[in-house]
Amino acid sequence: MLTSLDIHRGKILIVDDQDANVVLLRRILSSAGFLFVESTTDPTDVCRLHCENRYDLILLDLQMPEMDGFEVMEGLKEIEPEGYLPVLVVTAQPSHKVRALEAGAKDFISKPFEIPEVLARVRNMLEVRLVQGLLRTYNVMLETRVAERTAALHDSYLETIYTMTRAAEHRDADTGAHVQRISYFSRELATALGLDEAFVDTIFFASPMHDIGKIGIPDSVLLKPGALTPEEWGVMKRHTLIGSAILGDSKSAYLQMGAEIALSHHERWDGGGYPNGLRGEGIPLSARITSVCDVYDAVRSQRPYKPALDHLTAVHTLIHGDHRTSPAQFDPTVLAAFSRNEQTFSDIFESFVAPAGEAQHSASEGARR
Repeated sequence: MLTSLDIHRGKILIVDDQDANVVLLRRILSSAGFLFVESTTDPTDVCRLHCENRYDLILLDLQMPEMDGFEVMEGLKEIEPEGYLPVLVVTAQPSHKVRALEAGAKDFISKPFEIPEVLARVRNMLEVRLVQGLLRTYNVMLETRVAERTAALHDSYLETIYTMTRAAEHRDADTGAHVQRISYFSRELATALGLDEAFVDTIFFASPMHDIGKIGIPDSVLLKPGALTPEEWGVMKRHTLIGSAILGDSKSAYLQMGAEIALSHHERWDGGGYPNGLRGEGIPLSARITSVCDVYDAVRSQRPYKPALDHLTAVHTLIHGDHRTSPAQFDPTVLAAFSRNEQTFSDIFESFVAPAGEAQHSASEGARR
Protein backbone atom coordinates (compact mmCIF):
# COMPACT_ATOMS: atom_id res chain seq x y z
CA MET A 1 0.00 0.00 0.00
CA LEU A 2 1.21 3.49 -0.87
CA THR A 3 1.35 6.04 1.91
CA SER A 4 1.19 9.83 1.69
CA LEU A 5 4.93 9.85 2.43
CA ASP A 6 5.59 7.56 -0.53
CA ILE A 7 3.76 9.99 -2.81
CA HIS A 8 5.61 12.98 -1.42
CA ARG A 9 8.91 11.21 -2.03
CA GLY A 10 8.16 10.88 -5.75
CA LYS A 11 10.80 12.40 -8.00
CA ILE A 12 9.51 15.38 -10.02
CA LEU A 13 11.10 17.37 -12.84
CA ILE A 14 9.72 20.75 -13.93
CA VAL A 15 10.52 21.75 -17.54
CA ASP A 16 9.72 25.33 -18.58
CA ASP A 17 11.76 27.98 -20.39
CA GLN A 18 10.23 30.71 -18.20
CA ASP A 19 12.00 31.11 -14.86
CA ALA A 20 8.88 32.64 -13.27
CA ASN A 21 6.81 29.53 -14.04
CA VAL A 22 9.54 27.26 -12.68
CA VAL A 23 9.77 29.25 -9.45
CA LEU A 24 6.00 29.22 -9.02
CA LEU A 25 5.61 25.48 -9.56
CA ARG A 26 8.54 24.65 -7.28
CA ARG A 27 7.01 26.83 -4.55
CA ILE A 28 3.58 25.18 -4.92
CA LEU A 29 5.02 21.65 -4.76
CA SER A 30 7.50 22.33 -1.96
CA SER A 31 4.84 24.00 0.17
CA ALA A 32 2.64 20.91 -0.30
CA GLY A 33 5.38 18.65 1.09
CA PHE A 34 6.92 17.18 -2.08
CA LEU A 35 10.54 16.39 -1.22
CA PHE A 36 12.31 15.81 -4.54
CA VAL A 37 11.59 18.56 -7.03
CA GLU A 38 14.12 19.47 -9.72
CA SER A 39 13.82 21.78 -12.70
CA THR A 40 15.40 22.85 -15.98
CA THR A 41 14.73 25.64 -18.46
CA ASP A 42 16.56 23.75 -21.23
CA PRO A 43 14.26 21.25 -23.00
CA THR A 44 17.21 19.63 -24.78
CA ASP A 45 18.46 18.44 -21.40
CA VAL A 46 15.30 16.57 -20.39
CA CYS A 47 16.11 13.15 -21.86
CA ARG A 48 19.57 13.10 -20.31
CA LEU A 49 18.21 14.09 -16.91
CA HIS A 50 15.47 11.45 -17.12
CA CYS A 51 17.99 8.74 -18.05
CA GLU A 52 20.04 9.67 -15.01
CA ASN A 53 17.21 10.10 -12.50
CA ARG A 54 14.16 8.26 -13.82
CA TYR A 55 11.62 10.80 -12.65
CA ASP A 56 8.23 9.63 -11.48
CA LEU A 57 6.63 12.75 -12.96
CA ILE A 58 7.67 15.39 -15.51
CA LEU A 59 5.75 18.68 -15.61
CA LEU A 60 6.36 19.73 -19.20
CA ASP A 61 5.65 23.07 -20.84
CA LEU A 62 4.68 22.67 -24.50
CA GLN A 63 5.70 26.03 -25.92
CA MET A 64 9.48 26.40 -25.68
CA PRO A 65 12.19 27.57 -28.09
CA GLU A 66 14.66 25.19 -29.79
CA MET A 67 12.65 22.13 -28.78
CA ASP A 68 8.96 22.16 -27.93
CA GLY A 69 7.21 19.79 -25.53
CA PHE A 70 6.03 17.48 -28.32
CA GLU A 71 9.61 16.92 -29.45
CA VAL A 72 10.64 16.28 -25.87
CA MET A 73 7.96 13.58 -25.58
CA GLU A 74 9.22 11.91 -28.77
CA GLY A 75 12.67 11.74 -27.19
CA LEU A 76 11.28 10.31 -23.97
CA LYS A 77 9.49 7.55 -25.88
CA GLU A 78 12.84 6.20 -27.03
CA ILE A 79 14.17 5.79 -23.50
CA GLU A 80 11.03 4.63 -21.67
CA PRO A 81 11.22 0.82 -21.96
CA GLU A 82 7.50 0.28 -21.49
CA GLY A 83 6.39 3.26 -23.57
CA TYR A 84 4.74 4.95 -20.59
CA LEU A 85 5.47 8.67 -20.44
CA PRO A 86 5.17 10.11 -16.90
CA VAL A 87 4.33 13.49 -18.43
CA LEU A 88 1.92 16.12 -17.12
CA VAL A 89 1.82 18.88 -19.75
CA VAL A 90 1.45 22.56 -18.92
CA THR A 91 -0.30 24.66 -21.57
CA ALA A 92 -2.46 27.72 -22.11
CA GLN A 93 -3.69 26.48 -25.52
CA PRO A 94 -6.88 24.33 -25.39
CA SER A 95 -6.07 22.82 -28.80
CA HIS A 96 -2.75 21.54 -27.47
CA LYS A 97 -4.39 19.44 -24.77
CA VAL A 98 -5.86 16.80 -27.08
CA ARG A 99 -2.73 16.71 -29.20
CA ALA A 100 -0.59 16.27 -26.09
CA LEU A 101 -2.67 13.33 -24.88
CA GLU A 102 -2.42 11.74 -28.33
CA ALA A 103 1.35 12.22 -28.18
CA GLY A 104 1.58 10.22 -24.96
CA ALA A 105 1.07 12.70 -22.12
CA LYS A 106 -1.07 11.35 -19.31
CA ASP A 107 -2.75 14.59 -18.15
CA PHE A 108 -2.52 18.38 -18.43
CA ILE A 109 -2.55 21.55 -16.33
CA SER A 110 -3.97 24.78 -17.70
CA LYS A 111 -2.26 28.15 -17.46
CA PRO A 112 -2.66 30.30 -15.45
CA PHE A 113 -2.15 27.82 -12.62
CA GLU A 114 -4.83 26.88 -10.15
CA ILE A 115 -3.05 25.56 -7.06
CA PRO A 116 -5.73 22.94 -6.13
CA GLU A 117 -5.71 21.66 -9.73
CA VAL A 118 -1.90 21.46 -9.82
CA LEU A 119 -1.72 19.51 -6.55
CA ALA A 120 -4.61 17.16 -7.39
CA ARG A 121 -3.21 16.22 -10.78
CA VAL A 122 0.33 15.84 -9.48
CA ARG A 123 -0.81 13.57 -6.62
CA ASN A 124 -2.99 11.48 -8.94
CA MET A 125 -0.24 10.96 -11.47
CA LEU A 126 2.38 10.17 -8.86
CA GLU A 127 0.08 7.63 -7.24
CA VAL A 128 -0.53 5.87 -10.54
CA ARG A 129 3.16 5.90 -11.41
CA LEU A 130 4.27 4.59 -8.03
CA VAL A 131 1.62 1.87 -8.01
CA GLN A 132 2.91 0.76 -11.40
CA GLY A 133 6.40 0.57 -9.93
CA LEU A 134 5.15 -1.55 -7.04
CA LEU A 135 3.37 -3.88 -9.47
CA ARG A 136 6.53 -4.26 -11.56
CA THR A 137 8.54 -5.08 -8.45
CA TYR A 138 5.92 -7.56 -7.29
CA ASN A 139 5.82 -9.22 -10.71
CA VAL A 140 9.60 -9.58 -10.75
CA MET A 141 9.50 -11.13 -7.28
CA LEU A 142 6.68 -13.44 -8.33
CA GLU A 143 8.50 -14.49 -11.50
CA THR A 144 11.64 -15.16 -9.46
CA ARG A 145 9.73 -17.31 -6.98
CA VAL A 146 8.00 -19.20 -9.78
CA ALA A 147 11.35 -19.76 -11.50
CA GLU A 148 12.90 -20.99 -8.25
CA ARG A 149 9.96 -23.30 -7.60
CA THR A 150 10.03 -24.56 -11.18
CA ALA A 151 13.76 -25.21 -10.91
CA ALA A 152 13.24 -27.09 -7.65
CA LEU A 153 10.49 -29.20 -9.19
CA HIS A 154 12.65 -29.77 -12.25
CA ASP A 155 15.58 -30.96 -10.12
CA SER A 156 13.32 -33.18 -8.03
CA TYR A 157 11.75 -34.61 -11.16
CA LEU A 158 15.11 -35.39 -12.73
CA GLU A 159 16.33 -36.97 -9.50
CA THR A 160 13.30 -39.27 -9.67
CA ILE A 161 14.29 -40.21 -13.22
CA TYR A 162 17.84 -40.99 -12.15
CA THR A 163 16.65 -42.98 -9.14
CA MET A 164 14.35 -45.04 -11.33
CA THR A 165 17.15 -45.59 -13.83
CA ARG A 166 19.62 -46.62 -11.15
CA ALA A 167 17.06 -49.10 -9.82
CA ALA A 168 16.99 -50.83 -13.20
CA GLU A 169 20.79 -50.72 -13.58
CA HIS A 170 21.29 -52.08 -10.06
CA ARG A 171 19.56 -55.36 -10.94
CA ASP A 172 22.36 -56.35 -13.33
CA ALA A 173 25.11 -54.97 -11.06
CA ASP A 174 26.04 -52.32 -13.59
CA THR A 175 27.08 -48.95 -12.23
CA GLY A 176 25.80 -45.42 -12.28
CA ALA A 177 28.92 -44.59 -14.31
CA HIS A 178 27.32 -46.14 -17.41
CA VAL A 179 24.18 -44.06 -16.91
CA GLN A 180 26.19 -40.87 -16.56
CA ARG A 181 28.33 -41.62 -19.59
CA ILE A 182 25.30 -42.21 -21.81
CA SER A 183 23.90 -38.83 -20.72
CA TYR A 184 27.06 -36.97 -21.67
CA PHE A 185 27.71 -38.98 -24.83
CA SER A 186 24.19 -38.28 -26.08
CA ARG A 187 24.40 -34.59 -25.29
CA GLU A 188 27.75 -34.37 -27.10
CA LEU A 189 26.34 -35.98 -30.25
CA ALA A 190 23.13 -33.95 -30.21
CA THR A 191 25.15 -30.76 -29.91
CA ALA A 192 27.53 -31.83 -32.68
CA LEU A 193 24.52 -32.46 -34.92
CA GLY A 194 23.37 -28.86 -34.39
CA LEU A 195 20.13 -29.81 -32.66
CA ASP A 196 18.29 -27.16 -30.67
CA GLU A 197 18.81 -26.53 -26.98
CA ALA A 198 15.51 -28.18 -25.96
CA PHE A 199 16.42 -31.43 -27.74
CA VAL A 200 19.93 -31.43 -26.27
CA ASP A 201 18.58 -30.89 -22.75
CA THR A 202 15.91 -33.55 -23.15
CA ILE A 203 18.17 -36.28 -24.52
CA PHE A 204 20.67 -35.63 -21.73
CA PHE A 205 18.08 -36.78 -19.19
CA ALA A 206 16.12 -39.21 -21.38
CA SER A 207 18.96 -41.33 -22.79
CA PRO A 208 19.97 -42.92 -19.43
CA MET A 209 16.53 -44.56 -19.39
CA HIS A 210 17.30 -46.60 -22.53
CA ASP A 211 17.55 -49.90 -20.63
CA ILE A 212 15.00 -49.25 -17.91
CA GLY A 213 12.94 -52.16 -19.24
CA LYS A 214 15.57 -54.56 -17.85
CA ILE A 215 13.77 -54.15 -14.55
CA GLY A 216 11.12 -56.50 -15.97
CA ILE A 217 13.52 -59.20 -17.20
CA PRO A 218 13.94 -62.29 -14.96
CA ASP A 219 17.27 -62.59 -13.16
CA SER A 220 17.82 -66.01 -14.74
CA VAL A 221 18.10 -64.25 -18.09
CA LEU A 222 19.42 -60.85 -17.12
CA LEU A 223 22.21 -62.13 -14.89
CA LYS A 224 23.18 -65.24 -16.88
CA PRO A 225 26.98 -65.12 -17.35
CA GLY A 226 27.04 -67.37 -20.41
CA ALA A 227 25.44 -67.24 -23.84
CA LEU A 228 21.68 -66.91 -24.03
CA THR A 229 19.55 -69.56 -25.70
CA PRO A 230 17.25 -68.40 -28.53
CA GLU A 231 14.32 -68.51 -26.10
CA GLU A 232 16.22 -66.49 -23.51
CA TRP A 233 17.28 -64.01 -26.17
CA GLY A 234 13.62 -63.57 -27.09
CA VAL A 235 12.88 -62.76 -23.45
CA MET A 236 15.83 -60.37 -23.30
CA LYS A 237 14.60 -58.43 -26.33
CA ARG A 238 11.37 -57.68 -24.47
CA HIS A 239 13.21 -55.09 -22.34
CA THR A 240 12.63 -52.59 -25.15
CA LEU A 241 8.87 -53.10 -25.01
CA ILE A 242 8.82 -53.09 -21.22
CA GLY A 243 10.80 -49.86 -21.07
CA SER A 244 8.48 -48.18 -23.54
CA ALA A 245 5.45 -49.31 -21.51
CA ILE A 246 6.95 -48.02 -18.25
CA LEU A 247 7.72 -44.59 -19.67
CA GLY A 248 4.89 -44.21 -22.15
CA ASP A 249 1.68 -42.17 -21.95
CA SER A 250 3.39 -39.31 -20.13
CA LYS A 251 3.03 -35.57 -20.66
CA SER A 252 6.70 -35.10 -19.76
CA ALA A 253 9.03 -34.40 -22.67
CA TYR A 254 11.76 -36.32 -20.84
CA LEU A 255 9.66 -39.43 -20.40
CA GLN A 256 8.24 -39.21 -23.92
CA MET A 257 11.75 -39.20 -25.39
CA GLY A 258 12.83 -41.79 -22.84
CA ALA A 259 10.04 -44.08 -24.06
CA GLU A 260 11.04 -43.77 -27.72
CA ILE A 261 14.69 -44.39 -26.88
CA ALA A 262 13.86 -47.39 -24.71
CA LEU A 263 11.77 -48.87 -27.52
CA SER A 264 14.04 -48.15 -30.47
CA HIS A 265 17.69 -47.93 -29.39
CA HIS A 266 18.30 -51.47 -30.69
CA GLU A 267 16.79 -50.71 -34.09
CA ARG A 268 19.36 -50.54 -36.90
CA TRP A 269 19.74 -48.12 -39.78
CA ASP A 270 19.92 -51.11 -42.14
CA GLY A 271 16.68 -52.57 -40.77
CA GLY A 272 18.26 -55.50 -38.92
CA GLY A 273 17.40 -54.43 -35.39
CA TYR A 274 14.53 -55.05 -33.00
CA PRO A 275 11.77 -54.98 -31.79
CA ASN A 276 10.06 -53.60 -34.92
CA GLY A 277 12.68 -53.89 -37.64
CA LEU A 278 12.65 -50.17 -38.33
CA ARG A 279 15.16 -48.75 -40.77
CA GLY A 280 16.66 -45.39 -41.74
CA GLU A 281 14.84 -42.26 -40.65
CA GLY A 282 11.92 -44.37 -39.51
CA ILE A 283 13.95 -44.80 -36.32
CA PRO A 284 13.56 -41.82 -33.94
CA LEU A 285 16.62 -39.56 -34.01
CA SER A 286 16.98 -39.79 -30.24
CA ALA A 287 17.28 -43.57 -30.50
CA ARG A 288 19.78 -43.33 -33.39
CA ILE A 289 21.97 -41.09 -31.25
CA THR A 290 21.70 -43.27 -28.15
CA SER A 291 22.50 -46.40 -30.16
CA VAL A 292 25.94 -45.08 -31.14
CA CYS A 293 26.61 -44.02 -27.54
CA ASP A 294 25.47 -47.35 -26.08
CA VAL A 295 27.63 -49.46 -28.41
CA TYR A 296 30.70 -47.28 -27.84
CA ASP A 297 30.25 -47.63 -24.08
CA ALA A 298 29.77 -51.39 -24.36
CA VAL A 299 32.96 -51.81 -26.40
CA ARG A 300 34.93 -49.80 -23.82
CA SER A 301 33.52 -51.71 -20.82
CA GLN A 302 34.93 -54.86 -19.26
CA ARG A 303 32.66 -57.87 -18.87
CA PRO A 304 33.24 -61.38 -17.43
CA TYR A 305 33.20 -62.73 -20.98
CA LYS A 306 35.32 -59.99 -22.64
CA PRO A 307 38.02 -57.45 -21.85
CA ALA A 308 37.57 -53.69 -22.12
CA LEU A 309 38.89 -52.28 -25.38
CA ASP A 310 40.78 -49.02 -25.65
CA HIS A 311 39.34 -45.89 -27.17
CA LEU A 312 40.99 -46.14 -30.59
CA THR A 313 39.87 -49.76 -30.99
CA ALA A 314 36.32 -48.78 -30.00
CA VAL A 315 36.30 -45.94 -32.56
CA HIS A 316 37.61 -48.29 -35.27
CA THR A 317 34.94 -50.83 -34.36
CA LEU A 318 32.08 -48.37 -34.81
CA ILE A 319 33.42 -46.71 -37.96
CA HIS A 320 34.79 -49.81 -39.75
CA GLY A 321 33.05 -52.69 -37.99
CA ASP A 322 34.23 -56.04 -36.64
CA HIS A 323 32.80 -59.56 -36.48
CA ARG A 324 29.72 -58.31 -34.54
CA THR A 325 29.34 -54.64 -35.31
CA SER A 326 28.78 -53.02 -38.68
CA PRO A 327 28.75 -49.29 -39.47
CA ALA A 328 25.65 -50.04 -41.56
CA GLN A 329 23.67 -50.37 -38.33
CA PHE A 330 24.20 -46.70 -37.48
CA ASP A 331 22.78 -43.50 -38.94
CA PRO A 332 25.70 -42.31 -41.13
CA THR A 333 25.18 -38.68 -40.13
CA VAL A 334 25.27 -39.54 -36.43
CA LEU A 335 28.28 -41.82 -36.97
CA ALA A 336 30.11 -39.01 -38.79
CA ALA A 337 29.41 -36.64 -35.87
CA PHE A 338 30.80 -39.32 -33.53
CA SER A 339 33.92 -39.62 -35.69
CA ARG A 340 34.50 -35.86 -35.61
CA ASN A 341 34.13 -35.74 -31.82
CA GLU A 342 35.60 -39.10 -30.78
CA GLN A 343 38.20 -37.52 -28.48
CA THR A 344 35.43 -35.97 -26.39
CA PHE A 345 33.93 -39.46 -25.99
CA SER A 346 37.26 -40.68 -24.63
CA ASP A 347 37.40 -37.77 -22.19
CA ILE A 348 33.86 -38.44 -20.98
CA PHE A 349 34.54 -42.15 -20.53
CA GLU A 350 37.65 -41.48 -18.46
CA SER A 351 35.70 -39.00 -16.30
CA PHE A 352 33.08 -41.60 -15.33
CA VAL A 353 34.96 -44.87 -14.91
CA ALA A 354 33.37 -47.56 -12.72
CA PRO A 355 35.25 -48.37 -9.48
CA ALA A 356 37.86 -51.10 -9.95
CA GLY A 357 36.65 -54.61 -9.27
CA GLU A 358 32.98 -53.77 -9.53
CA ALA A 359 31.09 -56.53 -11.29
CA GLN A 360 29.45 -55.81 -14.60
CA HIS A 361 27.53 -58.56 -16.36
CA SER A 362 24.65 -57.02 -18.25
CA ALA A 363 22.85 -59.35 -20.63
CA SER A 364 21.67 -56.56 -22.95
CA GLU A 365 22.79 -56.70 -26.56
CA GLY A 366 24.81 -53.50 -26.20
CA ALA A 367 26.87 -55.05 -23.40
CA ARG A 368 27.18 -58.47 -25.03
CA ARG A 369 28.34 -57.26 -28.44
